[in-house]
Amino acid sequence: MISATARKKIENVITRYPEEEKRSALLPALHIVQNDNQGHLTEEMMKEVADLLEITPLQVYEVATFYTMYNLKPIGKYHIQVCRTLPCALMGAEKLVAYLEEKLGIGLGETTSDRLFTLTEVECLASCGTAPMMQINQNYYENLNKSKVDQILEELKQKATS
Repeated sequence: MISATARKKIENVITRYPEEEKRSALLPALHIVQNDNQGHLTEEMMKEVADLLEITPLQVYEVATFYTMYNLKPIGKYHIQVCRTLPCALMGAEKLVAYLEEKLGIGLGETTSDRLFTLTEVECLASCGTAPMMQINQNYYENLNKSKVDQILEELKQKATS
């Protein structure tokens, strides 16, 4: 269920668009709901968003499943998204993913048992000149190698426990 706070934020976003184009608020509405629900969307929430925007639940679901920025199941505190498009692939993204899987003890799409890290691959993160790279929550980490990955993970673990 969408919280009253999230609902109010969505209603505010809807006012930015002409009444007949309220569906244009879909992306920000999904962000609001996801952020309000500890980083993921539920089917019930997507139906409520559809009602608010006067569109079908299927239209909401199509958008939520198309964009990798929306999560349809709970994720860890830190969502690691490794770019897998051509420049990153040529610069070792596949090896980076394998290293992260080994280091974290999880596969793609999985979350560590301490709920700290979720690992996924995504299409282009638009940082081709600094490949290989990954995004963790809202931050980019670029020109990665095993040493940098170790440092990043350690910093995030320390940050989570402090």
